[in-house]
Amino acid sequence: MKWGLFGGTFDPIHTGHLRAAEELAETLGLDAVIFIPAALPPHKTDRDITPFEHRLAMTRLAVEGNDRFSVSDIEARREGKSYSIDTVRHFLAEDNRRPELFFITGQDAFNAITTWRDWKMLLDLCHFAVMTRPGYSNGGLHRILPDEVAAAHAWDEKREGFVNPQGKGIFFRKTTFMDISASDIRKRVASGRSIRYLTPDPVVRYIKAKQLYR
Repeated sequence: MKWGLFGGTFDPIHTGHLRAAEELAETLGLDAVIFIPAALPPHKTDRDITPFEHRLAMTRLAVEGNDRFSVSDIEARREGKSYSIDTVRHFLAEDNRRPELFFITGQDAFNAITTWRDWKMLLDLCHFAVMTRPGYSNGGLHRILPDEVAAAHAWDEKREGFVNPQGKGIFFRKTTFMDISASDIRKRVASGRSIRYLTPDPVVRYIKAKQLYR
């Protein structure tokens, strides 16, 4: 079993998230992609975040109809901030199938991975699927990770990724670029503009019904 763990604030989830997850599932051969809304994101303290129950509901509405997609509320069932290391440990410990985990993240977030809690251990526990931006060229890991950590990851031509001695890989993958952002969606709603086709219709209806972002 190969599972993708796709964490994020999802405030709200949008078409860019969904298309990227679909493409990564296809290119990496993932059996499932689990969307994991963050309860208290440690890197996002500069603004108020929509209550978790709304972000969870919108994410569930967005993935309906895709048998490979599901949603987990695990980060709301823990106290304190939502750290990726705790989420990965949960999926490794709770499921007796011992799935092979791919942590899905964006290029900007991965570039700051050395600021994450227990980041070195995280690299040993799961693979990373890093969504790259247009124009990205693979310049290696030395510009992101300390030299000794980067040097421990050897390029695997067959798998097209950097693999460490524990067998965990870092895979940079291009996905279709959609210039859609959750912040732009929130601004459009606040100004009374349409968000149709930026996020699935059930999410549009939920935002309207709950009067979010106004």
